[in-house]
Amino acid sequence: MLYYPSMKRVLLFTLVNFAVLIMLSVTCTLLFALFGADIEQVFGDYSNLAVFSLVFGFGGAIVSLLMSKPMAKWSTKARTIDGTEGEAERWLVDTVGDLARRAGVKMPEVAVYPGAANAFATGAFRNSALVAVSTDIMGQMTREELRAVLGHEMTHVSNGDMVTMCLAQGVLNVFVLFFSRIAAGAVESAMESGERGGGRRRRGGGFTYYALVRVFELALGLLAAVLTCWFSRKREFAADAGSARLLGSPSPMIAALRRLGNLQPGILPDSIRAFGIASPKRKESVFATHPALERRIEALQNLEFRG
Repeated sequence: MLYYPSMKRVLLFTLVNFAVLIMLSVTCTLLFALFGADIEQVFGDYSNLAVFSLVFGFGGAIVSLLMSKPMAKWSTKARTIDGTEGEAERWLVDTVGDLARRAGVKMPEVAVYPGAANAFATGAFRNSALVAVSTDIMGQMTREELRAVLGHEMTHVSNGDMVTMCLAQGVLNVFVLFFSRIAAGAVESAMESGERGGGRRRRGGGFTYYALVRVFELALGLLAAVLTCWFSRKREFAADAGSARLLGSPSPMIAALRRLGNLQPGILPDSIRAFGIASPKRKESVFATHPALERRIEALQNLEFRG
């Protein structure tokens, strides 16, 4: 069966945008009715606000995705390798190539960066990705363990997790931008209406409005961060399971996670932190991008696996 990942993602992107527009329209109408405010007094045609939110919400996420590879290289000081640098680099490139074939994706760029134990994958397209490992993780892990780590990162690539996270972040950005302004406008309109005995006045440009926008952006932004981190943790379980399937056994991934438990994982830049093999934070919280290592190991041990 032929597979067209780009077409599927374009269709998903279109459907997500359409669903967001419908949800924004329905919810803002209900919100203004709740506060007894007239949306036309506050924003006129609120479709303009919806377009603004979509452009800046998805636009920011998409630009970040498209720039992910060069930004990751720059921020981690990663150097791309081709295997001619030495025996360790040759093994690394050959192993990534083998895992890429098993995963059904094109060979990604392979890079090494200086720092504490960690590894990550990034890139806007599954067939043009970057997989990077730190110098410390290369020195601290056995080759079987490191191969499991690379399998984890290649699963992120083959699952298109970078694009999926971009879509999820874009949707949340839109809701934060849109509803922070809708809520601020509704509250300010209700406040003004009460002060003026129900008089009608177009609002949405004063100090009170902008102060309310910042407050609602902060509150909704925290909620969006909780949802993003929850989704990231789910992806980590899937990537661990994917590594087990690529290698034919969950044992190497379990050994790699146990090894990480005895190391202090390196801190990655915010833009790629969710795609690292581990987080420096040992305890899981609602703001953690990775589940606790113990839970990941338990999930692998309970994995219904057929080699």
